[in-house]
Amino acid sequence: MAEKAGSLADQAYERIKKNILNLTYPPGMPLTEAMLSQKLSMSRSPVRSAIQMLQSEGLIVSDYYKSITVKEITDKDIREIYQLRELVEGPAFRLIFTSGRYEEYSYRIEEKVVRMCAAAADLYEWETADTAMHMEIISILDNERINRIYENNLSELIRIGQYSVKNGMHIPETNENLRKMVQYMRENDYKHAYAVLRTDHFGIGQDAALKGISIYNAPPHF
Repeated sequence: MAEKAGSLADQAYERIKKNILNLTYPPGMPLTEAMLSQKLSMSRSPVRSAIQMLQSEGLIVSDYYKSITVKEITDKDIREIYQLRELVEGPAFRLIFTSGRYEEYSYRIEEKVVRMCAAAADLYEWETADTAMHMEIISILDNERINRIYENNLSELIRIGQYSVKNGMHIPETNENLRKMVQYMRENDYKHAYAVLRTDHFGIGQDAALKGISIYNAPPHF
């Protein structure tokens, strides 16, 4: 019975988390055990356990009155995430070239870009594939601590990335630019390869995400 209860809690956790990450449950949405139990067709016990796990990850927050909501995304969150990405991925991308592994990594990153192209019709799946591409870039650092920092922020990366796409970052254009980046890498052209990464992902991505959050947080017009 304990194993079954644990299995149900895991199922509830995975389903609620996916709905948070794919924005079915958007930032700021209030949640209740009763509502989630009804939607998942489960008793409250596994749902309660799932909520506790998601609270520990910071995806669900509670207030003084113990009401629970999906964690908001703020301008500060977006700027911090993109600052982290540029600080870590910039040197990592440079190391791919200075270490002479640009051809190897062109194929490794190309594999991730192919998955992004295959997922182009599904925003959540595309964004998940995109985070895998960025994880591939930082793998050159061979630094478990940095990997853990990225893994701890993957949920925010995925949610923020979807706001980028919904507000100015176009999937077909981004995929095409990444194909060009891979070709530049294969030619040992660091300048043009990094320009694609910096402009498309650090520049356009951040600006579009900030635009999306400002629209989402704008007061309603009556």
